[in-house]
Amino acid sequence: LSMINSSETSDWQPVSDDLFTVINHAKKISAKTDGAFDITIGPLVNLWGFGPNNVRNKIPSADAIKLAKENTGFQKIFLDEAHKRILKSNANLYIDLSGIAKGFSMDKIALYLNKKGFKNYLIEVGGELLAKGVNADNKVWHIGIESPNSNDNTIEDIVQLNNMAMATSGDYKKYFEKDNIRYSHIIDPETGKPIKHKLVSVTVLDYSAMNADALATAFLVLGPEKTLLLAKKLKVPVYLIVKNENRFEKKYNDYFIPFISN
Repeated sequence: LSMINSSETSDWQPVSDDLFTVINHAKKISAKTDGAFDITIGPLVNLWGFGPNNVRNKIPSADAIKLAKENTGFQKIFLDEAHKRILKSNANLYIDLSGIAKGFSMDKIALYLNKKGFKNYLIEVGGELLAKGVNADNKVWHIGIESPNSNDNTIEDIVQLNNMAMATSGDYKKYFEKDNIRYSHIIDPETGKPIKHKLVSVTVLDYSAMNADALATAFLVLGPEKTLLLAKKLKVPVYLIVKNENRFEKKYNDYFIPFISN
């Protein structure tokens, strides 16, 4: 991936089977979410100070945003499945898999554990989870959804996980404020700017951790209304926390109800 990102060519380049799988799935999620999930958004994230340079509290100009957007776009990535190759139509594209690679790694770990005959386990990578079977007390794994309303790890709800992955994406920990305006680290690929809606946390359940990981990011970009509509279409369990004035409101669809612990 580093070689592809540093390459200044628009020719076909070979990739490993695993890397091809992740990028191919990322493009599928991008298509399903109308571009809300985009693995090429790095230049915009960096421009707003949430990348490696970490220079925040500076609002980029409209021209700077427009220029950065020219070097983004998942549609500019082409894949050749037969030969496991990738092509960047824009040589300056930078692929960032932080929104999907954690989930992929958990699926790989689970596959390995299953082959070794393990019946009970809980896998955690970067806050994302995948559970199977029961815990040491012989009970189904119970996982808490953190409330964004405090700094003391207050739990909003508890979810029961068995043969299921859980991914949560939120914007309440990483942001900056300038002139009384809050700027989230979640960048909308369409506008090139931080999201402005009131959705602060999204939890997604799926049999595929890679799918849950990517969808959680995409849903946070889309906002509450679009998320609920798309999750219904995709038949994906989702749990949302929305900020309404000075309080938080939780919303979840019918697919999520069976997993909430009473």
